[in-house]
Amino acid sequence: MAYARPPTSGPGEAVTARCSSVVTALAAVAALSGCGTSESAPPPEPRDRGTVEEAQTWYAAQPWLVGANFVPSTAVNQLEMWQEATYDEETIDRELAWAAEIGFNTMRVFLHDLVWKADPEGYLRRIDRFLGVADRHGIRVMLVFFDGVWNPFPVAGEQPEPTPHVHNSQWVQSPGAEILEDLNRHDELEAYVKGVIGRFHDDSRVVVWDLFNEPDNQNFAYAEVELSPEVKAPAAEALLSKAFEWARSMGPIQPITAGVWSGDWGDPETICSINAPSCPKCFADVQLS
Repeated sequence: MAYARPPTSGPGEAVTARCSSVVTALAAVAALSGCGTSESAPPPEPRDRGTVEEAQTWYAAQPWLVGANFVPSTAVNQLEMWQEATYDEETIDRELAWAAEIGFNTMRVFLHDLVWKADPEGYLRRIDRFLGVADRHGIRVMLVFFDGVWNPFPVAGEQPEPTPHVHNSQWVQSPGAEILEDLNRHDELEAYVKGVIGRFHDDSRVVVWDLFNEPDNQNFAYAEVELSPEVKAPAAEALLSKAFEWARSMGPIQPITAGVWSGDWGDPETICSINAPSCPKCFADVQLS
């Protein structure tokens, strides 16, 4: 499909592209579930949840992690970024070079289960190539498996044109609502999580595994078609719990986390189950309509 190519200008210059990008500082990595320092040792050994002390030790050994959510300017969403027909390494290389030039050393990058479903081996090759490009620019990557926000009905193949001046106008959830709401279908995603983590479980180019972005976000932008809070909250929690099990079973050396939405992130005592009636704040957030 045709789309606008950004000019080869440097960072800070005006760029007209397929989608606008808003750089969000990645100030810290939260809710780490474990860490490791082993060298390559196939096959991976399953691991238990790490301790708070292990998480703190891991973080203390890192440089200051600063970066952004990254999608190339020629991709309107995760599908267009990763599908073979529209994977745009030239733009990725140029824009990661700009990121490195202004001091970024980390990028948070969203994957999608539909790309895995269509072409698992090709997807792994493209992820490997992406990590190679990022590594050449001194950037490590946080890979995100699932996303609970924006269009709940993703469709593989050619993606729609962006709506001008609308934030994330064609961004899609992963998995789609038809899988998320059906707990009997969650296991269809096991091979995806295990396949990607298994391939890169000891790869230093991956800094963190982020299993689920905002699973408890009520997604007001799509309120008319979104699953009801009573359905989505327990379904998302069930999938997230399984995703942690699948991820740990592959024994990654990297920390595992999830980008939760509700609660007071500065006080771990107030972070609770996204579907727990015993947590008034979180439950109230879930019930908003």
